[in-house]
Amino acid sequence: MKRPLGAQISHMLKDRGVDVIFGIPGVHNQEMYRGIEEAGITHVLARHEQGAGFMADGYARASGKPGVAYVITGPGLCNIMTPMGQAYSDSVSMLVLSSCLDETAARKGQLHQMKDQEGAAATVCDWSHTAHTAQAAYGLIERAFEEFETQRPRPKHIQVPIAQLEADAEPAPFPNQSALTLKAKEPDIGSVLSLLNIAQRPLFILGGGAKSNLWRQVLTQIGAACLTTYAGRGMVGAGYALDYGAGLARPGSADVIASADLVVAIGTELAEVDLWRADLGHTANLVRVDIDPSVLADPQRAAIKLQMDAESFAYALWEATEAATPKTGWSAEEVSATRTRWHAETEAERPGIIPVADALRDAMPTDTMIFSDMTQFAYVAKEVWEMHRPYHWHHPYGFGTLGYALPAGIGGAVARRGQPTAVIIGDYGLHYTLPELGVAVELGLPLPIILWDNGKLKEIEDSMTRAQIAPNAVIARNPDFCKLAEAFGAHSAAPKDLAEMQAAVQAAFTADGPTLIYLTPDIL
Repeated sequence: MKRPLGAQISHMLKDRGVDVIFGIPGVHNQEMYRGIEEAGITHVLARHEQGAGFMADGYARASGKPGVAYVITGPGLCNIMTPMGQAYSDSVSMLVLSSCLDETAARKGQLHQMKDQEGAAATVCDWSHTAHTAQAAYGLIERAFEEFETQRPRPKHIQVPIAQLEADAEPAPFPNQSALTLKAKEPDIGSVLSLLNIAQRPLFILGGGAKSNLWRQVLTQIGAACLTTYAGRGMVGAGYALDYGAGLARPGSADVIASADLVVAIGTELAEVDLWRADLGHTANLVRVDIDPSVLADPQRAAIKLQMDAESFAYALWEATEAATPKTGWSAEEVSATRTRWHAETEAERPGIIPVADALRDAMPTDTMIFSDMTQFAYVAKEVWEMHRPYHWHHPYGFGTLGYALPAGIGGAVARRGQPTAVIIGDYGLHYTLPELGVAVELGLPLPIILWDNGKLKEIEDSMTRAQIAPNAVIARNPDFCKLAEAFGAHSAAPKDLAEMQAAVQAAFTADGPTLIYLTPDIL
């Protein structure tokens, strides 16, 4: 039957598997809320649209489903643009639905008016469009979900004029059959197999887009070494003898890569935030495999470029090399020696963090999903914390937004009810989205929030010092974070040593709400 379009949209989303929406209602988007409960969707009320966006991001990363957010015109849309930019940078499926004013050219001075709301959103997402009719709204939503399935995941924005949201509309059509994606067959990778047949030191670089559970078997069959980007950690599990780990950003990785006689990079942009240098360092042939053609058109001089999904490529390799004799050009000893050296370099660069990270890792179940922030603790941990499975450590890798971890962790915990989820955040980053702690309390999420308080923007202070700039504006007065957490209704702990920290973390996983665990460098 006919209902206001806002209600029909909620029903359409439910039919496409959406069970949670994050957002904040307002007078301009209240019609979108008319159908949420009737459709059987849970709404999570954020404290700020930035928090709602990061929650949708975290939910998407943890669940593998698109994260959906509802926001109002003007400031609501502007506030969620930072999470949209983060989701674009990190290839996250996020759908942002907003209201918009019916007319902006002939009328001025309206509530929440922007010069070009659609265009503003377009700067930080895959596409941003206005649906002037019910059928346009349905078509754009259908398109977004189709592209989430078949293309590189990117956030999308759809805005609907207020009068259109209020107007009665026919129900949305039933979901379309998803497009069938062609899978790779062995002939598709013949050129790669030819190079592998003659290589003695093949090296694979696995990025966040290398989605497959076959990599350990493939690498074992070939006898290949591997490096991972930070987003690709855990792709081969823990303990693979020829795994150099997440050392791609180490300067010495260029020497390792130069020593390979074939380099195969899958699902990675090899971007600045992956390498922190201009060149990969390879001297042998480079093979690039990616679903995104723009990634293949890069300056790294790939000899072979394959536009295909990583799962298809991994499966084709697994079948083609099942009877192969593993290469002998790499040794576990040289890999171990290099990792030991990189470990020492990491400790020297940011002293005192590794022992705390090691103790924290030992206190957490191996299936804990971690959401971290832009903080020195996370920078160190991402290099030395070995992951047993992929996609269990989420970080604002590309856009690099402070305040990501807490709301994203909340979104992840909502998606993973009954499974361990944790947050690692710095004192300054927590200032950005601290009010979202109230959401975790309301939802009763057993979420350990590891707060690393070094009392300053230390990474910036160190960078200024290296640049011979007198450190300025890097220290802000911090509150008593434990009392502040308790004021929200959360638990808190301020362990005095590593054993107390481990006990506090383990207790937090079974608590009746979030626990802020306050750490300083003095814990050692």
